[in-house]
Amino acid sequence: MIIMGIDLGDARTGISLCDKNEILTYPLCTIEEKNKNKLVEKISNLLCEKSVELVVLGYPKNMNGSIGERAKIVSKFKISLQKKIKIDVILWDERLTTVSAQRNFADANIKSKKYKKNIDSASACLILQNYLDFRHFKK
Repeated sequence: MIIMGIDLGDARTGISLCDKNEILTYPLCTIEEKNKNKLVEKISNLLCEKSVELVVLGYPKNMNGSIGERAKIVSKFKISLQKKIKIDVILWDERLTTVSAQRNFADANIKSKKYKKNIDSASACLILQNYLDFRHFKK
């Protein structure tokens, strides 16, 4: 099954995909769009183009597990996206994925100026990979 991972941001949204065997995730793109209606349209187009069957949307809970303002924004976005598309959208806990992505770039000796445009899609990969790992463990 082809699954899309999304790391929703205010100005940039990272997009990742997995292979049909649900083993490997890879960054697809970063969408630079502040208008959420336009963002829904762009994501919808990508879903059709890539034959995506499921969406995993990063859900930024607070460190104590509570739901903050950012998570409420993501929940509203999920509703908007779900109205436009015909496939399921799963909210997935994304705590510390951006920090992990930054650490991965630092470990590879990539300077922050160079990875800034790729951090969102890298975070989307981590969100999707965490979900895939859970799916495989659950089987």
